[in-house]
Amino acid sequence: MSKLTKNQKLALEKIEAGKAYTLEEASQLVKEITLTKFDASVDIDVRLGVDPRKSNQMVRGVVSLPNGTGKQVRVLALCTSDQEAAAKEAGADYVGLDEYIEKIKGGWTDIDVIITQPQIMGKIGALGRILGPRGLMPNPKSGTVTPDIAKAVKEVKQGKIDFKVDKFGIVHTSIGKVSFPADKIAENAKEFILTLVKLKPAVSKGTYIKSIYLSSTMSKGLKIDPKSVVE
Repeated sequence: MSKLTKNQKLALEKIEAGKAYTLEEASQLVKEITLTKFDASVDIDVRLGVDPRKSNQMVRGVVSLPNGTGKQVRVLALCTSDQEAAAKEAGADYVGLDEYIEKIKGGWTDIDVIITQPQIMGKIGALGRILGPRGLMPNPKSGTVTPDIAKAVKEVKQGKIDFKVDKFGIVHTSIGKVSFPADKIAENAKEFILTLVKLKPAVSKGTYIKSIYLSSTMSKGLKIDPKSVVE
């Protein structure tokens, strides 16, 4: 096991053992304890009081982060020719149809999001084995299957993300970069958490937001007091 560097020790000393921070405190502290030389992502993990094995307790949705994600999202718009110009103008990195379907069949997946139209899903269904495991399969629930390609592309480019609770009842996503001002990190995190609250299944009983942790790439997780976010 490698020894902690002086800076790592100083960073750990800033964290109070057992303390549950307010969202604002954690958003500032995560910047102070991040020592990476690159602009690390800021991640949030929320444990929910749901049983994801039951379909009526599945939590899935989308949220538009007010300050974006800080990431350069590569978007592929699979659309009919009459939608291509609008998709390009909205910021799609790749626009087309059959040629990109063939590229994907050949193993190309150098993209982050695929947006398409309902009438094209029949063609894309055959790509499920390739796109599914990579989380790239378009889905109406996440807004990536829509008649309005340009609007969907613009929203993704501006910071719209989709999320889904895992089998352990945890929702994990990135909500910004360490270079963001602390208040911008807090705003993004709060928007995400409040979106989860709105999606609470009617059958969910007891405590819904069980725990919240904020961290950055390779940093220690900071426990957040849910009451500081949700009254």
